[in-house]
Amino acid sequence: MDLEARSLRPNVKAVLLAKLREYKSDLNNLKSEHKRLASANSNQAARDDLLESGMADAMSVSANQRGRLMILLHGVDDNISKSKKILTNMSRRMSRNKWIISSIIVVLVVAIALILYFKLSK
Repeated sequence: MDLEARSLRPNVKAVLLAKLREYKSDLNNLKSEHKRLASANSNQAARDDLLESGMADAMSVSANQRGRLMILLHGVDDNISKSKKILTNMSRRMSRNKWIISSIIVVLVVAIALILYFKLSK
């Protein structure tokens, strides 16, 4: 086509050569886009193959992790219940100690009051 366009009259020749260059650039763009899409499709197919083969492995690993986490969770529950018992006992002891100290203070205040009463009443 290029040779045919060059052999025509100059006014038609310029228009046809410009169109020819445009068509060639469009053809090159389409070729490069086709190559890019073909490589993307092959990459996607390879990725899909890898995912399918790795999916079974991922499922078994996931089940294994789940089992270990459940065992760990039971251990944590036991530790929490032990901690709760310890904190409850500490709270009871603290309350009992408050009552003992307050009763000692009351006894001392009554003893001081009695001593002052007998000292001042004579």
